[in-house]
Amino acid sequence: MKKIIVGMGTCGLSAGAQPVFDKLQELVEANPEASILSGTGCIGMCFREPLVEVQDGDSRVIYGNVTAKSVEAIFESHILGDTRVEDENLVYLVEADGSTGGNDANYLDLQDRIVLRNCGLIDPESLNDYIATGGYEGMRKSLTGMTAEEVVQEVKDSGLRGRGGAGFPTGLKWSFCANQDQETKYVVCNADEGDPGAFMDRSVLEGDPHAVLEGMVICAKAIGASFGYIYCRAEYPLAIHRLEVALTAARESGYLGKDIIGSGFNFDIKVKQGAGAFVCGEETALFASIEGERGMPRIRPPFPAESGLWGKPTNNNNVETFANIPWILNRGAAAYAAYGTEKSAGTKVFALTGKIAHGGLAEVPMGTTIEQLVFNIGGGIKNGGEFKAVQMGGPSGGCIPAAMKDTPVDFESIPKTGAIMGSGGMVVMDDSTCMVDIARFFLEFTQEESCGKCTFCRIGTLRMLEILERLTLGEGNTEDLDRLAELSVRIKEASLCGLGQTAPNPVQTTMKYYLNEYEAHINDHKCPAGSCLPLVDFSIIDENCTGCTLCAKDCPVNAIEGKAKEIHFIDQELCVKCGKCITSCNFNAILTQ
Repeated sequence: MKKIIVGMGTCGLSAGAQPVFDKLQELVEANPEASILSGTGCIGMCFREPLVEVQDGDSRVIYGNVTAKSVEAIFESHILGDTRVEDENLVYLVEADGSTGGNDANYLDLQDRIVLRNCGLIDPESLNDYIATGGYEGMRKSLTGMTAEEVVQEVKDSGLRGRGGAGFPTGLKWSFCANQDQETKYVVCNADEGDPGAFMDRSVLEGDPHAVLEGMVICAKAIGASFGYIYCRAEYPLAIHRLEVALTAARESGYLGKDIIGSGFNFDIKVKQGAGAFVCGEETALFASIEGERGMPRIRPPFPAESGLWGKPTNNNNVETFANIPWILNRGAAAYAAYGTEKSAGTKVFALTGKIAHGGLAEVPMGTTIEQLVFNIGGGIKNGGEFKAVQMGGPSGGCIPAAMKDTPVDFESIPKTGAIMGSGGMVVMDDSTCMVDIARFFLEFTQEESCGKCTFCRIGTLRMLEILERLTLGEGNTEDLDRLAELSVRIKEASLCGLGQTAPNPVQTTMKYYLNEYEAHINDHKCPAGSCLPLVDFSIIDENCTGCTLCAKDCPVNAIEGKAKEIHFIDQELCVKCGKCITSCNFNAILTQ
C-alpha cells in the first residue's frame, strides 16, 4: 500500500496545506485499499510548500506547490495508477538504488541532516514513528548503561557547542551543573526563538518534538536533575500543541515521569509559554519569566550552573542543541566529531530568508561557506539580483558583504567579520537593499525589545535609532557618524546582558563595510540602493509606459499626469515620494534614482 505524506508544518499550512490534506483525506477514504495518509513537519523546502510525498516501497516522490485541485491528478495518476506526474513541480526523487533527480534535488542532496534527520519524514504526533527511527535508544543507553560522568564525557568528546548563539562547549557546561552538590536541579530548554528571519527551533519542535524531549532526559541524567521546562513563545501554537502531544505520549509509555523505562530515574517536563519578549532569550531573563517575574536579566556571577531557576543549579540549552544529543548517544561522539571542523564540530541548521531563490531550512557541516549556502543550496539571488550581503545573528549579529562570501560558517570565522553565528538566521540581501536602512531596522527592533534595566541600552539604542532615522530621511551630518561609533562602544561596555552588548553590531558592520552608503545619505542626500524613498527621485520610463493610468489613479497627491494609452510623467514639485506608483505599475515603468 502506498503512503501519502503532507507537509503540515507552519510553512506548509500558511501556503495552503490544510485544503490539500482535506482533499487527499476525501480521496483516500473513497479508495481505502490504495493508500494511507499522514502529516509531517517541515522538510526544509519552504519555498515549494505545500509539499506532498508519495512513498511506494523504496521510492519517494515529492511534489511541490500542490493545490487541492492539482492533488486530484496526482492521486489518479500516481496512487490509483503507477505513473508519476511529470511537471515542473516534481522536486525530488529517491529510488531504491539511492539515485536522485527532480528540479530541486540539490537542495536536500547537499545537506547532512542530524538535527533535521526526522523532520519531514515522520508524523510528529506519533511516538511509534519516532521509536521506529531509533528514538529513545540514546536515552535508554544513558539511563541503563552509563554513569552520569560517562554521559557528560561523551558529550564533551563529541565537540558539540551550544547552538543558541554563544557556542559554549555543551559537555563542559553540563559538567559545571553536574558538579554542584545540591538535591534540586533543573533542565531548561530555550525555545524562545526571537530573531527576525529565524525559524529553526520552531520547525524542529513541530517536526520532531520527541528528539528534544529525549535530549533533555539525557541531560537530566548527566547533571542529576528531576524536572525540566521548555520555554516556548506563545506565538508558536503548533509547536506547543505538538510538544504537549509528545509529552503526554512519552509519560503514558514510560519515557517520562517516575522510574523511566524501569531505570529508577525520575524526570518530567513542563511547557512554559512566553509572551514574546526578545530579552527572554537571555537565560537569566528567561528564568525570571518562568518564576512569574518580569523578564529582566540578572547580574552574573553567580552563573546558572550554580544558582539559576529559583536559585537552584540549572542547565539551559536551546532546541537545536538538545536535538543533537540523542544522535550523539546513539552513534557515538566520534561519529559526530567527524562532521564540521576541529573547533566547531557537527552540523548547523540555517534559516535562509530574504532575497534568496530557495528560502527554507538547510543543515550543513560546520565550515560550509556562505557562498555554498546561498548559491549551491539556496539557489542564488531571487529574480536574478546581485548578491550584496548576508545578515547573520539576527539583531545581535552583523552584515557580511558579498566580497567575504568564501567565509566558513563556524564559531571561529564568523566573529572575525564582526557578525556572530547566532541561532542560525541568515537573511540574504541583494543590490536593492540599503545598508543604512537595514541598520535602522535592527536598531528599531532591539530598542523596542530592550527591557530598560540598563541606561545605555534603554537610552543609547534610542539615540542611535534617532540618528539612523535622520540619515534615511537625508537629514544627517558628518558628526552623526562619530556619534554612532561612540555610542556603539559605550552601549557594548555598559550593558548588562547580551541584548545591549550586541545591539550595535548591525551598525558597526554596515559602517565598516558600507561607509560609502552612509556618506551618500549625508553628503549627496541620495540612497544608492534606491530604498530610502525620501532620498529617491521618481520618473517614468517612456518606452515601458503603456498609458494604463493605474499610477495616476493611485497617486495620493495627483502628481502623475497623462492621458489613457499615452506616456505619463511625474511632476517632481508635487511628488511626495510615497512609492505608491511603483506598486501600482505592472510594466516596470517607474524609475528610481
